Amino acid sequence: MFSGGHYGTVKAHCDRWQTFVKWCRSEQGPGINDSRQIDREILVDYAAYLRDLIMRSDLAVSTAQNRLSSVNRTLAALRGDQYVTLPSPSKALGMQRTGVRQSVPQGQDREQVKQIVDVLCRHHQLRAAAIVLLGRATDMRLRETILAGLLRLSREANGLGRINIQDGTKGGRAGASAPRWIAVDHHTQDALGFARQVSPSVSRSLIAPDESYLNVLQEIVRPARDILHAHNLKGFHELRAAYACERYEQIAQHPAPINGGQCCQVDGKLDHEARRQISYVLAHGLIDVVAAYIGRRI
Repeated sequence: MFSGGHYGTVKAHCDRWQTFVKWCRSEQGPGINDSRQIDREILVDYAAYLRDLIMRSDLAVSTAQNRLSSVNRTLAALRGDQYVTLPSPSKALGMQRTGVRQSVPQGQDREQVKQIVDVLCRHHQLRAAAIVLLGRATDMRLRETILAGLLRLSREANGLGRINIQDGTKGGRAGASAPRWIAVDHHTQDALGFARQVSPSVSRSLIAPDESYLNVLQEIVRPARDILHAHNLKGFHELRAAYACERYEQIAQHPAPINGGQCCQVDGKLDHEARRQISYVLAHGLIDVVAAYIGRRI
């Protein structure tokens, strides 16, 4: 279906499908072990099961919708038709995803991040440690940290006091037509210095000349996730939210809303300006998307 590409998408669909398979085989589910027995009634029951998890606060609405969507896609691939699907996961759940962060971002405490980096280094996962440091210090996405041109970024940091995120960007945003400048502080300098130190020889990034991006995901990133989870960091993306909250506080002089800040009530214009600047740094075109990182306007 994906013609040998879109590795992250394929992995996400596979993981969500396996969650569905476990439910199908369980006592909570229909107790089946043959995909030919899956019908629409089973999908409706699965949606009801996910809805119960949401009501108990054990699952986010967005996660449940993604699981149902992946089941739809995988069944379509298995069957070669669209006869057994839930046309609208949101209607099946009876809930809409909010797109607004509901939990305090993990990774805001730099001491926690330092502990994770130290553990990764002790396990000889130096490039994973560099990815964590870059993500927390620069707000780069996972792909951007891996593909970042470290020499160029270091030159910009030293000469301009800011860096332009251009490598591995999402949605074709690279190039002079879509600059994304981020201010540099000592955390940024330290992260870039460490990344250059552990970068493979004769490489401008964290990928060795004989490696692919997929290799790095499988051999560097995936094993590191267990260490992140063990130290209360559920994923690399949390570091973007932690950065956004920190940046909001620097601009607005108030904690981010998800951290209990009340700037949106005290000074709505300042809150809007902080969100506008953060949307630029995050490389999201819409200010409203920032709520997924720092919380809603109260």
